[in-house]
Amino acid sequence: MKADSVNKKNSQVLGKRLVRDWNLNKWKYAMIVPVLIYLAFFCYKPMYGLIVAFKDYKLTRGIGGSGWADPWYKWFASFVSDPYFPRVLKNTFLISALTILFGFPAPILLALLINEVRNGIFKRMVQTITYMPYFISLVVMCGIINVFCKQDGLFSQIAVLFGGAAQNYLANPKYFRTVYVLSDIWQKIGWDSIIYLAALAGIDQEQYEAARVDGANRFRQMVYITLPGLMPTIMILFILRMGNILNVGYEKILLLYNASTYEVADVISTYTYRLSFPASGTPMYSKSTAIGLFNTLVNVFFLLVTNAISKKSTKSGLF
Repeated sequence: MKADSVNKKNSQVLGKRLVRDWNLNKWKYAMIVPVLIYLAFFCYKPMYGLIVAFKDYKLTRGIGGSGWADPWYKWFASFVSDPYFPRVLKNTFLISALTILFGFPAPILLALLINEVRNGIFKRMVQTITYMPYFISLVVMCGIINVFCKQDGLFSQIAVLFGGAAQNYLANPKYFRTVYVLSDIWQKIGWDSIIYLAALAGIDQEQYEAARVDGANRFRQMVYITLPGLMPTIMILFILRMGNILNVGYEKILLLYNASTYEVADVISTYTYRLSFPASGTPMYSKSTAIGLFNTLVNVFFLLVTNAISKKSTKSGLF
C-alpha cells in the first residue's frame, strides 16, 4: 500500500511538472511540429522503400506485389561482383579523401585568418567575397568551370603565358580530380567558415589578455588558445564529414565528367544514377537501392569509428 501511495504521488508530481512545462514552452513545442512532420514524411517514411533492395522489384507490381530476391543478398552480391565495383569504389574513396584532406582544413584556415584581421571594412569585404560562390547555382557554377577549362578557356590561356600547352582540362583524366576538389573548395570555403567564426567569437577574451600580459605574440595565442578553443567544433564537423565519406555529389560530377574521364570520375552515386535512369534497357531499381543501402552502412561505420576515436583522444564526440 505504501509503495502504491508513493508511485501515485510521484505520478501526480510528474503530471504537474509536465503541465507547467507545457504552459511555459507550448509555443516552442509548436515550432517543433513542422520539423517533426518533415522528418516523418521525408526521412522516415521513405525508409520503407529499403526493402526494394531485398526484392526483385517490378515497377508495374509495386513494392508489395514484387517477389523477394533469392537469395536475399542477390543484389548486394551483384554489385560486389560487378566489373565496375572496384573502379567506382576507388574513385569514390579517392575523391572524398582528397576533398577532406584539402577541403576540410580550408575553412578553418580562412576563419583563423579573418579572425586576425583588425580592419573591419577589409574583414567584411573578404567575408562577402568568399561567401558569394556558395549562392551560385550548381548548374551555373559547373557551366563556368566548363568554360574556364576549355582549350581556349582562361586556364589554358594562363598555362600558355607560363610556357604550357593549351588543353581541355576536363577532358584530361589527370586533371579532373584536381578541378573537382579546387572548385569544391572555392564554392564552400566561405560558407563553411561561418561556424568556425561563430566558435571563435565564443572563446573567452580574458585568455588572450592574460596571454598578452605574459608576452605571447599573436601566433602563440592562436596556437595555444584559438586552436584548442576550436577543437571541439572541428572534431564534431570532422565526424559528420566522415559520416558522409561515400556521399560524393553525383550532380556536380554528372555536369563535369564525360566519356574520356569515366575512369577517374565515375563514383558510386553516378553509377547508381545510371542504373536507375539508363539510356537504354530496363531500370535496375533493386540493385540501385541495394547500392544505396551499402553506401549508408559504410558511412555509418566510418561515423561510429571516427566518433569513438574522437571521444578517446579529445573527449568530445557526437554521442
